[in-house]
Amino acid sequence: MQQNIHVAIIGGGPSGLFMYKRLIERNIPGLKVSIFESRKQLGAGMPYSYEGATPEHLTNVSDHEIPALVTTIEDYVQSLSEATLRTYGIDVDDFNRYKVVPRLLLGRYLSEQFMLLKRMADEQGIETQVHLASQVTDIIDLESQAQVKIMVGSTDTYIVDKVVICTGHKWPTKYEGNVEHYFESPYPPSKLALKTNHAVGIRGASLTAIDAIRTLARHNGSFEALKTGELRYQIDPGSENFKLLMHTRSGLLPAIRFHQEEPFLANNLLISEEELMLNRLENEGFVSLDFLFERNFKAQFKERDPDFYAIVEKLSLEDFVEAVLHLREQKDAFEGFRQEHQQALKSIRKRQSIYWKEVLSALSFTLNYPAKYMSAEDMLRLKKVLMPLISIVIAFVPQSSSRELLALHDAGRLEVVNVGTESRVEPAHDRGANYFYTDESGIEIKTHYKTFVDCVGQRPLNFEEFPFRSLVDNGQVSRAYLRFRSVEQAKEQMLAGNDHMFVAPDGAIFLQVPGIKIDDSFRLVDHGGSASQRLFMMAVPYIGGYNPDYSGLDFCAATSAIIAGKIAESG
Repeated sequence: MQQNIHVAIIGGGPSGLFMYKRLIERNIPGLKVSIFESRKQLGAGMPYSYEGATPEHLTNVSDHEIPALVTTIEDYVQSLSEATLRTYGIDVDDFNRYKVVPRLLLGRYLSEQFMLLKRMADEQGIETQVHLASQVTDIIDLESQAQVKIMVGSTDTYIVDKVVICTGHKWPTKYEGNVEHYFESPYPPSKLALKTNHAVGIRGASLTAIDAIRTLARHNGSFEALKTGELRYQIDPGSENFKLLMHTRSGLLPAIRFHQEEPFLANNLLISEEELMLNRLENEGFVSLDFLFERNFKAQFKERDPDFYAIVEKLSLEDFVEAVLHLREQKDAFEGFRQEHQQALKSIRKRQSIYWKEVLSALSFTLNYPAKYMSAEDMLRLKKVLMPLISIVIAFVPQSSSRELLALHDAGRLEVVNVGTESRVEPAHDRGANYFYTDESGIEIKTHYKTFVDCVGQRPLNFEEFPFRSLVDNGQVSRAYLRFRSVEQAKEQMLAGNDHMFVAPDGAIFLQVPGIKIDDSFRLVDHGGSASQRLFMMAVPYIGGYNPDYSGLDFCAATSAIIAGKIAESG
């Protein structure tokens, strides 16, 4: 094994934190690590710093569900001063591993974990260089030297042996800043500290939308706790016309956080390489989405929940999704949300999981690894059929957030608008945006909002948005794509107007998916199809095409373990 290997981690947020941890665990001889972070703090990244949160924003995971670092959040909370606990609204006597915490507190915890890891690295003789407020502007692969040059700013350069790109979330803007009160994301939330005496348009109903709602609600009114445990929302003078309209494709609200018995169930469902290879041999080289649905969802209920298994055993993927969505659609959005809130509270109080939701969450996670081997048809099915359900059922809205949404609705300040799948938003010339959609009666609607916030969440970024241009110009990074299994189905997509397709010289038809191509070890793949020996990609917005469920600390933990293993193996 090669001695004295220098690894650069580009990005010091949660992804970089887990990558650093995995490298330390490997105890690679002669390891040196350089961390380049554009902010002035390690660990927090965007989601858990003031770039992504203010005091009212909560995590949707608890200590119980966070992959192991150095110490637990419970131990960390116990170490905080009373003044700090008051700042974050934490009652230490009522705190346990199952509680969610403010996102800013989690950011502070993650930052401390970085320092503890550095201390461990020092004790092992691993040299760590931390470069804060250092924006990496380019990465140049020096193939002849088997090294990589990193450009910081316009002048500084560093030479390393391996690079792991961990740059995290990115929210490109096109119109924001040029159109007043038109926001292409709710981040940083400080920009939504607005007094708005009018209706506000919210696109989406995800956790991102709830972030925006929690902030806007506090700047136009206040929540009062009732003896029943519920909340009442009081509007402020001057905001009498304040209202929030959430626009969703289904008219549904996301599911509410419940007790999870097996937060790392997904790790137990990961499919072996041998099992994947066997399925590919049976399916013309493709991994079957139906196989994954049978194996990682249905099969989990045979012994654990035979009654549920009897219900789903004969259902196709499409039938299952339709049945679940039909049950939710039968109820008014907020009526169903209120019932689900009570169900979730009961689950937490009794510490009993809602097992089918837990397994669906695990299925979503385990789709990431084999997704690059799916046919284009199955990827389209996944995006059209399964992911919309997953985005609703496993959002896991914290109970405090669900109480606020219900209080806002009860006060007449929050509604859901079903805009279907063909809606569009256009920035207005003067202010806000126009929302175009067809209602359930088939009538075309145009609504102007003086304030509009796009809250669809982190979208996967396209190949053209890849930031390190030398790698693009030199062909060391390539577009992600999947092959169609059926030429006839490919032609149907073409006739339907899908312009993300191309035909290879041998007649095979491919679907271009977002982002860049990576291999099983998250290495960049060049134009010739060869995986890099030095460049690894862990920045989730750029690998969304091959990783349809690509967010969360569990993804960071799993991906970093794979990359660290490959680095240790190659030396």
